[in-house]
Amino acid sequence: MDKDTPQGGYSLRIGKGMVIAAWVLLLVMLTLLFNNLLERQRNPNRVVQSVVLGDHSPAVILKRNRYGHYVANGLINGKPVEFMLDTGASDVSIPEPLARKLGLRKGRSVQYRTANGTITAHQTTLGSVQLGDIVIGPVSASINPGSRDHAVLLGMSFLKHLDFNQQGDTLTLKTRE
Repeated sequence: MDKDTPQGGYSLRIGKGMVIAAWVLLLVMLTLLFNNLLERQRNPNRVVQSVVLGDHSPAVILKRNRYGHYVANGLINGKPVEFMLDTGASDVSIPEPLARKLGLRKGRSVQYRTANGTITAHQTTLGSVQLGDIVIGPVSASINPGSRDHAVLLGMSFLKHLDFNQQGDTLTLKTRE
């Protein structure tokens, strides 16, 4: 049989289809692989490492991401969120779309000076904030209507309860005694 016969043409089309399908599958797999690699570089703390120190206090060990930030997954009121540690933020700052998903209520309006200028946000109180085995609550927070980012800025209203120790690209946080 050759390609000029009806069955030969059919086999040739199937062969071409299989080659195209293999290339598409390869491209999809490479895309998933590289997206996962980029996500791990952006948030190397998707699974937060917790340890118990000699004084029985919980500690969390975070790795700095490729941009120099400490980004980690955690919980607000038992619901999963992504945190970016920000010692320059006075409160935990939650983007308004995420605050709606978390069911947070807006309190009184407050003005904050940020690197991007003055913003008006709304105060709220979080029942609990969890990073690894460290759980603190209640915690003062603000709902930021101007933020479209998905990460919660983990500010000093949470971090003031912890001791920090940074060595190289690793930050260890532990509860105060």
